[in-house]
Amino acid sequence: MSDNNQNWERNLLEKLATASLAEQRRARQWKIFFRLAWLVIAAAIVASIVKSSFIGKEETRIASSGGHTAELQLAGAITLDEGSANKLIEGLRDAIDDKNTRGILIRANSPGGSPVLSGMIYDEIRRQKRLHPKLPIVTVVEEVCASGCYYIASATDKIYVDKASVIGSIGVISEGFGVTGLMEKLGVENRVMTAGENKAMGDPFSPRNAKHDAIRQQLLNDIHQQFIKAVQDGRGARLKPTPDMFSGMVWLGEKSVPLGLADGYGTVDSVARDVIKADKLVDFTPQDDFGSRFARRLGVEFKGGVKSLMDTRFF
Repeated sequence: MSDNNQNWERNLLEKLATASLAEQRRARQWKIFFRLAWLVIAAAIVASIVKSSFIGKEETRIASSGGHTAELQLAGAITLDEGSANKLIEGLRDAIDDKNTRGILIRANSPGGSPVLSGMIYDEIRRQKRLHPKLPIVTVVEEVCASGCYYIASATDKIYVDKASVIGSIGVISEGFGVTGLMEKLGVENRVMTAGENKAMGDPFSPRNAKHDAIRQQLLNDIHQQFIKAVQDGRGARLKPTPDMFSGMVWLGEKSVPLGLADGYGTVDSVARDVIKADKLVDFTPQDDFGSRFARRLGVEFKGGVKSLMDTRFF
């Protein structure tokens, strides 16, 4: 009986050990399978990115086999997150390098954005115009071209609008808020410390400071003057200044033409056909590939935990 018990226990242990080994083997097989699957997916993603980039360039090259109007899209807010400046500048250079480009048309649908990025694009357009004076660069406003967008548009040779387009807003804004009253009610104490009397300028948890307000206002005034000068240099004698032209007001396209803020009416198609004389449009706006969008979503362009001290923009 004792031998039978021992045999039974031995058999049970052997079965358990065998089952455990089999389970471990299956687990390893599934682990290897999933690793290979992820590798295949990753390889497919990389291949699609490379292929889409190659196909996009090849399609542009094929489309450029005859004379065309190069189109650049300026859409949405002009921000670092969207890569607005780099995209437009890269597209501008690519369009100029294409020997079949007869002119460049910026399709504008933007409320504005960063004064720095707007200035970068403005300067690059002016530089390219000096290098290629015979190549027309024009802006066609569809819905809106205000603030930083108009800053950029003023660098181009001509600005065309629809009667109901919205343009202008030549001004600068810096937003902020204060919660000191709320903090007092809640019994919250601000213990910010600085080395440098102006380091906490704009801190929403500190009382307003007349000196800091004056400094911020001067910064805004200086940026505003840069904006005004850029528009005056770009538009020249076409401008018909009014007391409120540089006050941040906006105008409909119908009102902007007599003021010299725009040159006439036109659509993307009509300007390409009648002004640039090349009705075939080729879009040179660089497009984000999957990798760029995925990296941005993961936060590669990390902003930090606190919003910028002075979020200055043109809209």
